[in-house]
Amino acid sequence: MENARDYIISTDTNSDLLFSFVDENNINLLALGYTLDGVTRFTDDRTIDQHDFYEQMRKGKMPTTMQVNPEQAEKAFKQIAAEGKDVLHIAFSSGLSGSYNSAEMGAKEAREQYPDAKIIVIDSLSASLGQGLMVYYAVKLKKEGKSIDEVTAWIQEHRQNFIHYFTVEDLNHLYRGGRVSKTTAVVGTMLGIKPVMHVDEQGHLVPMGKVRGRKQSLLELINRMGPKMEGFDNQVVFISHGDCLEEAHFCADEIKKKYKIKNFVFNYVAPSIGAHSGPGTIAIFFLGKTRHEGK
Repeated sequence: MENARDYIISTDTNSDLLFSFVDENNINLLALGYTLDGVTRFTDDRTIDQHDFYEQMRKGKMPTTMQVNPEQAEKAFKQIAAEGKDVLHIAFSSGLSGSYNSAEMGAKEAREQYPDAKIIVIDSLSASLGQGLMVYYAVKLKKEGKSIDEVTAWIQEHRQNFIHYFTVEDLNHLYRGGRVSKTTAVVGTMLGIKPVMHVDEQGHLVPMGKVRGRKQSLLELINRMGPKMEGFDNQVVFISHGDCLEEAHFCADEIKKKYKIKNFVFNYVAPSIGAHSGPGTIAIFFLGKTRHEGK
């Protein structure tokens, strides 16, 4: 049997993975960008002060964002193929951005120049550390000796098991990004109502409910985890935050007490997502039975 070619796991910066994890596992990163005060930066830039980014938003600044472009993906994939390696790219949800389509277009060009290379682009239908969690499991499987096709099959089979639960501090950022109506934002802000949201089967942000008060919104996320996690024991839970690490740790402590989960990974929600969700975002990611909510 012919030896399988080595392959590189690739993703984009909306996976919110720690750079230390990216470096340790030789992950290729395609960067999304944002513009703030007329200055454009890409989120693979390790000098970005994320706390400062959120401080600017608190002061009323309104950043705009840019998706991955096809040329960027094409260049990166060709570079990997030129080294005789295959590519497994796990892209930000097509339900939230055109980054998946851009990566697929770039891959198409790269395949034409390197027909022997296997360049697979997967729509994660995920975001932030939910997408990062998918990459984490892909890396784990690769380390166990699984081939690019086996890892691809596993992700496609388990994509709907990656659960995303989140809430925001300020509904106005979601309104600006077209995620909630103006009425919802205005009334919710007046009454201190916080949305409890998830990413659905198609990779869209969808409200699941609403509660009054910040602490209640965090506890609601945690309470909803229980029924989903049955049969998914001893897992790692990823938590991303919009410059509110203390509350991310509060959630982890509650999850630890309630569900005996021991392992957590924390990171910022990157500016290219945080521009839409705002400071005070808390998002919890884990494996569960299904993304489907309701009957």
